[in-house]
Amino acid sequence: MKSDPLNDVINTIKMASRIGENEITIAPASRIIGRVLKVMQDYNYIKSFEVIEEERGGKFNVKLSDTINNCGVIKPRLSVTRSSIGRYESRYLPAQDFGIIILTTTKGVMSHLEARKFGIGGKLLAYIY
Repeated sequence: MKSDPLNDVINTIKMASRIGENEITIAPASRIIGRVLKVMQDYNYIKSFEVIEEERGGKFNVKLSDTINNCGVIKPRLSVTRSSIGRYESRYLPAQDFGIIILTTTKGVMSHLEARKFGIGGKLLAYIY
């Protein structure tokens, strides 16, 4: 039994990117994983993804791009305010404006750049650069 499906997905993407895979299948599918994949697609870290419906949970078919250097899940899921996002940006990303932190907010799952633009905080989920 998996204790953190998001962690499993992020590690699968990281390992597949390191060995040069172009396409991977991730199971089980969930809404939060789909939203994280959408943010990764918006910032061109993955090319595309599609949901494959099955009787039990479904799967994601993900096409990777070659732009991932590193990614990981942030644990514990820390709550951040809009003013403290910069502190976590310097902690998890190697340079300013290089990579994104994915967080969940009251307006949905988004990057730290969008959260800063909206002036809201949330809970940290993952980082990618």
